[in-house]
Amino acid sequence: MSGSPNIPIISTRGHAEAFLDDRIGQGVKPGLERITSLLDFMGDPQNAYPTIHVAGTNGKTTLSRMVQPILGAHGLATAGFTSPHLGTVEERFTLHGVTIDSRDFVDAVADMAWFVEAYEQQAGVSTTYFEVTAALAFSVFATAAVDVAVIEVGLGGRLDATNVLDAAVSVITGIDIDHTEFLGSTIDEIATEKAAIVGDGGTLVTGVLSTDADIAISRRIEEVGANWIRTNRDFSVMEADMAVGGWRCSIDGVFGRYEDLYLPIHGRHQVDHLATAIAASEMFLGRELDHDALMLAVGSISAPGRIEVVGQRPLVIVDGAHNAQGFRGLAETLVTEFPAMKWELVLGVRGERDVAELVAPLRGLVAHVFATAPNDPGAIGAELVAAAAGESLSVPVITSPDVLDALHQAADSAGEEGGVVVAGSLYLIGEVHGLYGTTENRSEAVYGRIEAERGFDQEDEGHEDEGDLIE
Repeated sequence: MSGSPNIPIISTRGHAEAFLDDRIGQGVKPGLERITSLLDFMGDPQNAYPTIHVAGTNGKTTLSRMVQPILGAHGLATAGFTSPHLGTVEERFTLHGVTIDSRDFVDAVADMAWFVEAYEQQAGVSTTYFEVTAALAFSVFATAAVDVAVIEVGLGGRLDATNVLDAAVSVITGIDIDHTEFLGSTIDEIATEKAAIVGDGGTLVTGVLSTDADIAISRRIEEVGANWIRTNRDFSVMEADMAVGGWRCSIDGVFGRYEDLYLPIHGRHQVDHLATAIAASEMFLGRELDHDALMLAVGSISAPGRIEVVGQRPLVIVDGAHNAQGFRGLAETLVTEFPAMKWELVLGVRGERDVAELVAPLRGLVAHVFATAPNDPGAIGAELVAAAAGESLSVPVITSPDVLDALHQAADSAGEEGGVVVAGSLYLIGEVHGLYGTTENRSEAVYGRIEAERGFDQEDEGHEDEGDLIE
């Protein structure tokens, strides 16, 4: 290496965030060479703890948020890395069920900055935003000496920066068409990319899959000699009934049967994700779960920005649906879980997506569309969104490039007795979510139990207060 790397001064949160944001312009660069070399330079922190690796078209973040409290309620110190974030970048990193403290975030970025700059100078390459945030997560979790880290894939699987892990358990939540410009245009091609997270002799847990996805995953399982734990064969949902604010359900797991669980989030598909999360947790522990601990954990689960009620009078629901499968789940939930009403849709979309096809599941449910564009370089223009959505849904469309203005217009149109649904992009959801405050953190009881069992002093614990541009 010639010369010394030019290391920026990182002493404030603004400095730390700017260090990461400087790499947003690198865009999406699938491949493992850069992240592998950077982590080797850093001493391979990702190998310091066991991991659960989560892929899938939808539900990755929610499932990750389910597995962490389940294992936490069983006495394990957990960590989690998800993307993208809704409000602040710190949301991508959790320790013991809590977003990392801003002070710890600044310290962690300052600690790794030299490695990133020195590696880039030595190798003559630029790392991406997602690669650096993934490396940051691996480093933070190694320093925290966690018992398990639940790591969400950013995009696909085979060439994703997180696919440097030798995971104890790999998970695929489900597979549908999305990100065709990177992953292929068929279910077989996309499933092949995602199944590549399973290593030699590994364990894979899968949610509900189509026949084409089954075939592609079977090829990978045979190739690497992995153990495949499948929904509706090795575990299943026995019962699922709507309850106030969520679902009452019973799950037949891999090692045990778990009855009368209350999951406090909307969407019948979330019960399927819970069953997959329980199976993944069982496989990680290698045994039946404690029923009381599981009930405590499931009751603490939240899913910010995923069919989340954030306002009343009018009823306001935000949902990160950004592909056809996501919009199908949203439409089903609106029909089954909420009073019959016409919804006002605030819609913002990003990337190379067919807007008309995207919103088609909402036909007959929407009275008006308020087309907008989030503060995101990849956002589709509000006028283009308006034209496609109006034609697809056959309803009047109002174009408002300003998100707040679109939300206000939708709320006025709905009136106090109506409903507003905001969907199309997690970046749009992030902007709207911030207007209504943060999601309640219900994990305190779960992790308080861990600290009590381990003899931690909560006052001394440092975290009690609180992909790149790809979805």
